[in-house]
Amino acid sequence: MIPQLRQQYNEAFTEEKYKAYIEALDAPFSGALDFRVAETPVFVPHVFLQQMLDACDSILEVITSPQYLQQSERAIPPNLKVPGPEGDPQFICFDFGICEAPGGGVEPQLVELQAFPTIFAWHLHKPQVWSAHFGTPKHLAPFVPPFNADSYIELLRRIIVGDDPPEETVLLEIFPHQQKTRIDFYATQQLLGIPIVCVTEVEQIGNHLFYKKKDGTLQQIKRIYNRVIFDELLQQSAEVQQKAAFFQSELDVTWVPHPNWFYRISKFALPFVQHPLVPETKFLSDLQSVPDDLKNYVIKPLFSFAGQGVIIDVTPEHIAQIGDPHNWIIQRKVKYASAIATPSEPAKAEIRLFYFWEPGAPKPVPVNNLARLSKGKMVGTRYNKDKDWVGGTFCLFETGTGDLYDEKGFVRMHF
Repeated sequence: MIPQLRQQYNEAFTEEKYKAYIEALDAPFSGALDFRVAETPVFVPHVFLQQMLDACDSILEVITSPQYLQQSERAIPPNLKVPGPEGDPQFICFDFGICEAPGGGVEPQLVELQAFPTIFAWHLHKPQVWSAHFGTPKHLAPFVPPFNADSYIELLRRIIVGDDPPEETVLLEIFPHQQKTRIDFYATQQLLGIPIVCVTEVEQIGNHLFYKKKDGTLQQIKRIYNRVIFDELLQQSAEVQQKAAFFQSELDVTWVPHPNWFYRISKFALPFVQHPLVPETKFLSDLQSVPDDLKNYVIKPLFSFAGQGVIIDVTPEHIAQIGDPHNWIIQRKVKYASAIATPSEPAKAEIRLFYFWEPGAPKPVPVNNLARLSKGKMVGTRYNKDKDWVGGTFCLFETGTGDLYDEKGFVRMHF
């Protein structure tokens, strides 16, 4: 997206550097890297970053309003509603596709949003390792200004751990050591010193929760960094679900974030947002008639994860067969741009912006990012088998346009 940087990087790239990069990424958490890492970051011009930030500001005005809080009450399935104060959603992620703009060039288009954590700790580690192997680009950074690595870590620590001892906060997940994102769990544990606990290891006594420490003693849980997705929990055995029944209890814990936000700020929010960089979206239950240009739409279940259940090539039969249309959206397709030049075919990309909301702050702030490259119909490893220059990566944002180029307009840096 910054053409000279892209050309420079591709020309300097070697498979030997890439192999060393992957080995260094995996080394601190041996064997935990369970998804493909792309060969390159995405170089994002300042103007494109600003477009995404402006769109997020407009979306946040809607989804943090008292009116939306009331409207989103119906997003929470009654049998999965978690009691207790919700507070503000400490984490909100916005996914933008790099799309073809109507007048030429590219623009961001929102494809999804979620008030749920992502791989925050590992995306501190990854750019640092990449930089050690490929060079440190001047005037480019993975953080949204004014954040840097130190301020990012400090804010993440204040939100997740707060003022409590780290052992009183747990990273909670379903069979965490089997999850594809477990490398982030280990990075979080290393960064913040908090234990990783499976829902099956939690004990409830009254309105308090406990886990067993390595010495066998019970430790009370004061804060939960929640990584449990109910859609996955409901696919577990009855025994596992019973172990996780504490979710529906009145508990003396602080949720980070409260599980209800997973439903409130999700694809459910998209029909309420009108913005040029947010594709037209409706609840499927509100569809009066099937669009004549149905090929230009996609339908998505509201609360699935990682692209599961999405129907790209929609037919009227698909729509007719859906028995719970209030739990689905129909969204106008965005046209991804093949914007990332690679040694083979160009790649498409999505960018996820991380917003953190510190308790007591007036609003969330943008801090960091991840990106995903694809050469398939959808973004995700399962749709990009046997491809290169695809997979998980990150963006480097242009932070000083005037310093990035010399007097002849050439990039000042070399890889």
